[in-house]
Amino acid sequence: MSGAPVHFVPTLTPEDAARADFYALLARLFYAPPDGKLLESIAAAGDLDAAQGDLARAWRDLKSAAGVAAEQVLKEEYDTAFVGTGKAPVTLYACAYSLRYTNEAPLARLRGELSALGVARRESASEPEDHIALLCEVMRFLIAEKRAGLQDQKQFFERWIWPNAEPLCAAIKSSGATAFYKSVAALLSGLCTLEHAAFELL
Repeated sequence: MSGAPVHFVPTLTPEDAARADFYALLARLFYAPPDGKLLESIAAAGDLDAAQGDLARAWRDLKSAAGVAAEQVLKEEYDTAFVGTGKAPVTLYACAYSLRYTNEAPLARLRGELSALGVARRESASEPEDHIALLCEVMRFLIAEKRAGLQDQKQFFERWIWPNAEPLCAAIKSSGATAFYKSVAALLSGLCTLEHAAFELL
């Protein structure tokens, strides 16, 4: 029997598939307001195991919020909270939360790390690389496509997402311009708390 060798690609574990899906959803929700089809999909999705604590509660709350949300209302909320006229009430850029703690150039460092991971910026992309949607998308990529080891995932998460997620979520939750996105922030917070706890065990 002859021919090209067969290469077996390991499938994702259910846990990693779920992690990648959550990062993908958060990336989508933070990149742009959800359309009606996405809201319907979220509202119709199943519940999480109650043992997952804050993440399970946040997911349940997001499902409820999606079930009664109106697409146009969420577009207005997103634009008001994250785009605004002049300076937005809440910024979705991670460096805005880390710059106060460091005198380095975090965006330059992030670009270097993304290059080392094989992540290239699309020519059509207009957002800087530290947008929370893009950071979540990188985590999805590391888990589901690159199949990066847990240490590589941990390094990226602990450097770029974990220290910035808490102040970002706090800003969203305390903003008078957000309603639906408070539940999105709670989901991000719940996911990050679980991820950080799991990475600490490595």
